[in-house]
Amino acid sequence: MVQRVSSTRTFARIAPHCVPALDRAVHRLTGGRTLLSARLLPGVVLTSTGARTGLPRRTPLACMPEGPRSAPPVAWLLVGSNFGRPGHPAWSANLLAHPEAEISWKGRDVPVRARLLRGAEREAAWADVVAFWPPYARYQARVEREIRLFRLERR
Repeated sequence: MVQRVSSTRTFARIAPHCVPALDRAVHRLTGGRTLLSARLLPGVVLTSTGARTGLPRRTPLACMPEGPRSAPPVAWLLVGSNFGRPGHPAWSANLLAHPEAEISWKGRDVPVRARLLRGAEREAAWADVVAFWPPYARYQARVEREIRLFRLERR
């Protein structure tokens, strides 16, 4: 049911205005250990450098950790779905301009380098994220742009 609701146009209109604010508040209150949305999907707080401003930007995001489940992730996939809305999310432009960033993962700050995935590498990763969270396929079907997909690797 959650997947069905999260892939609706109504959710896409409402969620961008309330989900990030709630995530930031819960993240701050728990000392970086928890995100509210992480009850559904794993999440990080991405600290990137603004593409135009050069200022730090903190954005809570769902992610797909990569690597063995019993070990810390070797990388994280971030999906620039923007809740299935037409434009690319601002954080994705920030990573294109400044790929060196930091994430807060389960209360720990991790320096990362972002890489936009393309071609066969993107196709394989896209299949993985759609299997992980099927609403991403509905988001892609709803927009004309190719949804950006980034791999964040530890620096």
